[in-house]
Amino acid sequence: MSKTLHYKLDKEGIVTLTIDVPDRSMNVLTPELTREIAEYADKVSSDEKVKGVVIVSGKDSFIAGADLKDLVTAYDRGATLKQCYDWSQELSQAYRKLETCGKPVAVAINGVALGGGLELCLACHYRVLSDHPKAVIGLPESQVGLLPGAGGTQRLPRLIGIREALPLMLEGRHVRPDKALALGIVHEIAPVAELEARARKWVLEKGDPEAPWDKKGFKVPGGAGGMHPGAAQTFMVGNALTSKTTQNNYPAALGIMSSVYEGTAMPIDKGLQIESKYFAQLLAGPVARNMMRTLFINKGLADKLARRPKGVEKSQVKKLGILGAGMMGAGVAYVSASAGMEVVLLDTDLASAEKGKQYSASLLAKQLERGKMDQAKGEAVLGMIKPSTDYADLEGCNLVIEAVFESREIKADVTAKAEAVIPATSVFASNTSTLPITGLAQASKRPDQFIGIHFFSPVDKMPLVEIIVGEKTSDETIAKALDYVGQLRKTPIVVNDSRGFYTSRCFGTYTNEGMTLLQEGVNPALIENVARQAGMPVGPLAVADEVAIELAYKVMKQTEMDMGKAYKRPTSYELVDKFVNELGRKGKRSGKGFYAYPEGGRKHLWEGLAEIYPLAAEQPAAEEVKTRLLYIQALETARCVEEGVVTHPEDADIGSIFGWGFPPYTGGTLSFIDTVGLENFVSECDRLAAAYGERFQVSDWLRARARQGENFYPVPAELGASAA
Repeated sequence: MSKTLHYKLDKEGIVTLTIDVPDRSMNVLTPELTREIAEYADKVSSDEKVKGVVIVSGKDSFIAGADLKDLVTAYDRGATLKQCYDWSQELSQAYRKLETCGKPVAVAINGVALGGGLELCLACHYRVLSDHPKAVIGLPESQVGLLPGAGGTQRLPRLIGIREALPLMLEGRHVRPDKALALGIVHEIAPVAELEARARKWVLEKGDPEAPWDKKGFKVPGGAGGMHPGAAQTFMVGNALTSKTTQNNYPAALGIMSSVYEGTAMPIDKGLQIESKYFAQLLAGPVARNMMRTLFINKGLADKLARRPKGVEKSQVKKLGILGAGMMGAGVAYVSASAGMEVVLLDTDLASAEKGKQYSASLLAKQLERGKMDQAKGEAVLGMIKPSTDYADLEGCNLVIEAVFESREIKADVTAKAEAVIPATSVFASNTSTLPITGLAQASKRPDQFIGIHFFSPVDKMPLVEIIVGEKTSDETIAKALDYVGQLRKTPIVVNDSRGFYTSRCFGTYTNEGMTLLQEGVNPALIENVARQAGMPVGPLAVADEVAIELAYKVMKQTEMDMGKAYKRPTSYELVDKFVNELGRKGKRSGKGFYAYPEGGRKHLWEGLAEIYPLAAEQPAAEEVKTRLLYIQALETARCVEEGVVTHPEDADIGSIFGWGFPPYTGGTLSFIDTVGLENFVSECDRLAAAYGERFQVSDWLRARARQGENFYPVPAELGASAA
C-alpha cells in the first residue's frame, strides 16, 4: 500500500499522483517517496489506459526538498563514495523513469518547490506554478554544502542555459513566480485554484511525452562544452567569481561548476551520472555534514525554541520597555515594533529618545523605497514606538530590556527605577555584552526574573540573540525570554553566566590574536587577508575598529577592576592602551583606528602602523596565521564547555557562526574541532602554546577527552539507509 503517493486514474485516462508524506507538515523527499515515484512511473508506462499524468501536492505547498536528517549522518557513519553515489542515483533514476515513461507528465506546483522538489518538477514535461507571492522555487543545496543530486545541475542548464542557471545554483537563490516564468523554468503561472486544471488541460490537448533534451538535435541554449565560445567565457568568469566569493573553502561551488561543465557536454543520462559522482564526493565529506547539521537542522531546532524549559505556559510580549535609545536600543525597538509590540523607548532626554525612534523611521523609509513595505504598514510600525523620559510610561510592560552604557552603576540605577513601575510578573533583561548577569541581578529585587538578552549589531540584520542565564534566573523567566525572541523570529541560543558570556568572550580572542600578530611585526595586510581567506567575514583589525578599540579598552579596565590580582592581561593590552590613550585612534566612530577613514574615500590600513610595529624580517606563512586565528576561537569555546557556560554543542556552533562570523563551512567552533579531530587539535594547540604563549594552553579536561576519543557531538553507531 502506498504511503506517500496516491494514485488515481480517471475516465479520460489521466492519472493524478498526489504527494502527501505522512506525519509531515510539508512534503519532503523520503526513501519511501523515492521508491514510490519509481514504482508508479513503471506502472504508468506499462498501462495502456493511461494517457498522461498530473502531479499535485496534498499539502499547502509542494516539496521543501530532501530530508536532510537522512543525509547529515553520512560522513560520521563512514559512508563510502559508492554508497553516496547510489543515494543520488536512486532518486535521479526515479525521476528519469518518470521523464521517459512515454506519457506526458505535468506538475501543478502549489507553493514552495526547493531542491529535490524542483528537480522533480524539472523532470516533468510541463510545469504550472502558483502565482502566490510566497511561492518560490530554487536549488539551494549549495547553502548546506551539497549540489543538486537528482538532475538539477543537468536539467536546469539545458532548460534556460548555463549562464542563467549557474548563479541560481551557486548562490542557492530562491526564484519568485514571475521571474521563474521569465527565465523559462516554468511554462505558466496561475492561481492556486486553477493549477491542476491548467496542468490537466495541457496533458489532454498538447501533451508531449518527450523532454527537450531527449529530442534529436537538442542543443543547450547558449552553448555547452569547452569548445563553445559562449560557454567557455561563462566558465572562465564563473570560476574566477566562485574562487573570489568562496575563497575555495566551499567545495560545493566547484562541484556545481564541474558537474555542469562536464555533464552538459554529454547526453543527459551520462550527465546525470557525472552529477551523482560530484554529489557523492560532497556528501561523503565533512563540509556538507557541518553545514547541514548547523545551518539547517540545528538552527531549525533553535528557531523552534529547542532550549525552552518544559511545562511553562506560553507567553507573549505585548508591551516592551527599552532603556537607552542608542544604536542597540533603537535597533531592538525597531524589530520589536515590527513584530507588533507596543514599545516605550526611554532615554535621559526626549531628544535622544526621539532620535532613537528616527532610526526606525529611516529603516522603514528604505523598506518603502525598495517596495518591501507599504506606507500604511510603515506608519503602523512607527506608531508602535513611544519615545519617553518618564519611567511611569513603563507601566504594563511584560518585558523591559536595558541597553544603557556598560557601567554597573548606571545599570543598577535604571533597574531600580524600572522595577518600581513594572508589574510584579514582568521580566527585566540586560543587553550587556560583557558584564556578568548574576552581578547585575544584585541590583534587582526579583533576581529570579532577571536575565540577559544579548542582541548583535545591527539588530535588524543580525539573526542571533544570546540568552544568558544568571545564578537565580528561573525557568519561567528563561521561557519568557525565549518566547520573546520567537516573536521576533530570531535565532536564540541559551548560555550560562560568565564574564563575556560565550559570544563576546570567544570573539574577543579573535581580535586579540589579530592585534597580537600586529605587535609581533606581522604585516597587517597579511593578517586581514588571511582572516578573510579563512572564511571570517572581516579581518580582526577591521572588526576591532568597527566595534571600537576604545570599547575593548573599557572592557579590559572594568574586568581588571573587578578581578583585581586574578586578572590576566591579554597579549594585546599594551597595544589597546597605546591606541586609545597615546594615539587617540579609538576606532571607526572616532574616524581613526587601525584603518584610516578619509572623507569621500575608501578606508585603508593606516600607514603609521609600520612605524609603531615595524615589520618582522621573516613573515609567517599564511597557513600559520590562519591556524592561530581559528584555533584560538575554537579553544576558547572548548573552555566555555568545560566551565559549563555552554551546555550544548549546537548552541556553541550556531552562536559562533551567526554571532561573530566563524566560517560557516566549518559548522562552527566545536564542529571545527571535531572535524580536525580532538587528538590532532590538542597536539596543534600544544605546538602553538610552545611557540606563542599560554593562551593556547590546553586544559587537563580537554586532554582527557582527546585521549578517550570523546567528540563534542556523538558519532552515530551504524550506517543508515538511503535518501538523496
